[in-house]
Amino acid sequence: MQARVEAELARAATGTRFGLVVADDQGHEIVAINPDQRFIPASVTKVVTTAAAWATLTDLTLPDRSGGAAVRIVGRDVILAGHGDARLSSAPDCVANCLAQLADAIAARTRRVDRVIGDATRFPDERWSAGMSWNNIPTRSGTAIAALSLDDNELVLRVTPGAVGAAPAIDHAGYLAIDNRAVTVAAGETALLVHRLPFDRTIRIAGTIAADAGPRIVRMGIDDPAHYAAWRLAALLRERRVKVRGDIVSRYGAAVAATAPDLAKLVPPPLADDIRDINKLSQNLHAELLLRRLSRHDGDGSVADGQRRVDAMFAAAGVPRTAWDLADGSGMSSYNRIAPRGMVMLLRWIAAQPWGAAWRATLPVGGVDGTLARRFRGTALEGRIFAKTGSLNGTATLAGYLLGKRGRVLSFALFANDVPSGASALPAMDAALIAIADDY
Repeated sequence: MQARVEAELARAATGTRFGLVVADDQGHEIVAINPDQRFIPASVTKVVTTAAAWATLTDLTLPDRSGGAAVRIVGRDVILAGHGDARLSSAPDCVANCLAQLADAIAARTRRVDRVIGDATRFPDERWSAGMSWNNIPTRSGTAIAALSLDDNELVLRVTPGAVGAAPAIDHAGYLAIDNRAVTVAAGETALLVHRLPFDRTIRIAGTIAADAGPRIVRMGIDDPAHYAAWRLAALLRERRVKVRGDIVSRYGAAVAATAPDLAKLVPPPLADDIRDINKLSQNLHAELLLRRLSRHDGDGSVADGQRRVDAMFAAAGVPRTAWDLADGSGMSSYNRIAPRGMVMLLRWIAAQPWGAAWRATLPVGGVDGTLARRFRGTALEGRIFAKTGSLNGTATLAGYLLGKRGRVLSFALFANDVPSGASALPAMDAALIAIADDY
């Protein structure tokens, strides 16, 4: 089996470095390729973060009473305070955990306010974890992390072609300025270039869009999530005929003691629901906030506090300390390292926990849903592989469980690093796992 798997992986582009461990339900290793070398895990890091939440927190299946945003009025200032919830929404069709509910509470109390302050001081100001590439910061994948977050901390732009030779129309919320240098062309490939420097309040759009192309949706990250949330709240207050006379302000860093009780506080859905989205959709912001919330009962919500909980979980699983180093909760950091053998040890430990089955149900399923919806279709692993994907520049990863043809449940971690530019390691990786499934 090892020789067969090595032959499949050898089909990948020259220079690709693989690490693979597959273990049966008794812990016996079926395949071990570079098992103790350390690899960049990319979004397989979310396996660690979400499992640590199940291992550390005690109320994941109950409404999230400690995480919801709240508003209070101090003098004539409105304070919108975040407590780490990732799901606060200002969408027009929002039905739960809605910013509009807080705006309604304020409008019922007063018709005039001064400043609207977004308070993100529940966590330290660590808007980006160490090791994330700066060029990801303007994108939705690298949006800033804060205790007060709204709408996934994303700005949505809708770009619609105009007349040939003219600039396309751009619909957006108006939070940032748009420098529109794009051109509508008669025919050809749409090639829009979207650029924003960190903390720049202008989005620059260039390139071309074909006249017969449909609208293109562009999603950008937000650098000051607390300010954006306060800005949206101010807009909702104006819609309710509440006069906002002061500035929109954001707060980070040291917590400010509350001098007035909460006027209203939201209770988001259970964190277990969010963990499902984190793993199925590979949601970076939500994973980062979850890492910070691991210490919500006795810590300050820092990355370091969250990492201490992660370290404790690895120790409980018996994984050698040399098998991992993690700098974030989502996998965007290029500093992260995990050895395949260490990851499989953790996966087997997770499976043995009382919450293991519930956690496994949050993983994407091959050929069925999440980030594996289009992989393994029509193969022996369709509907029989449950695993977290990961991708970064030169990196492709997959770790979880698979059900062999004979009904054996196998734990595995498969990492590909140093993938040459323009090449894909996925065909070789998938073929290797299918070969294993065929034999077990």
